Amino acid sequence: MTTTATHLRTIALHWTDLHEAAGQPTQIGAFGLGLRGYLARLDQADAEQLEYERHQAAHLRSLERDPIQLGDRPVPVRLHILDTMRVVEAALVQCADDIAAAAQRAPIPMPAARKADYRTLREARIAHEDRQRRVQLALADQHDPKRWRYTGRRTAPHAALWLLARVERTPGPCRRITEGEEARIGKVAAGAADRVERALDIASQKRTLEQRCACGGSIDVHGGEGRLPVAHCTGCGAIWTTAGEAAA
Repeated sequence: MTTTATHLRTIALHWTDLHEAAGQPTQIGAFGLGLRGYLARLDQADAEQLEYERHQAAHLRSLERDPIQLGDRPVPVRLHILDTMRVVEAALVQCADDIAAAAQRAPIPMPAARKADYRTLREARIAHEDRQRRVQLALADQHDPKRWRYTGRRTAPHAALWLLARVERTPGPCRRITEGEEARIGKVAAGAADRVERALDIASQKRTLEQRCACGGSIDVHGGEGRLPVAHCTGCGAIWTTAGEAAA
């Protein structure tokens, strides 16, 4: 059974992969469309690739005519990856905000100023050293890296790791989260990890098509993890691939 901790680690570990994938040319990921839809998507992608290559060739010719244009050429942006990152980050940061508001204790306050009415130099020195210790303690608590902050580094991987620490009961400036809070984290983490895995095509998936086989059996399409989809009839056992008959 996949745990909340596994989901949170998946997000943190693959966030860099999402950044890299966002700038790569579009990959063909048509799982869930059925093989007929998949083949149609391939044809469309081929046409789009030819159009892109035509524009790229024209762009290169323009650079040859204008030698002052130097530097890296723009990389096609994959908008669905960026959308995934935006949604996942917003969900995780909001979840961390809510959990921190309920479970994280307030920072230790700075010591208040005291009137200098010491009777001896020794009393003054002791009071000064005590105040310095309390100042250092307050500063250390305010800047504790285990403390969730509402400004600054509010990224998806940072939120995932902070929530992971709460789920694993790691010591920090927080009380133990309740069962309800843990369930909330689990729900958000599962949804976010699913989006990340589908965006990167690193999760095995199975869908059942609405159309049934000629024998009356259900048709399951298996794919994901970078593999091309394969359809299988649960009734007669027939198998379809993109190289054979379309299953939908």
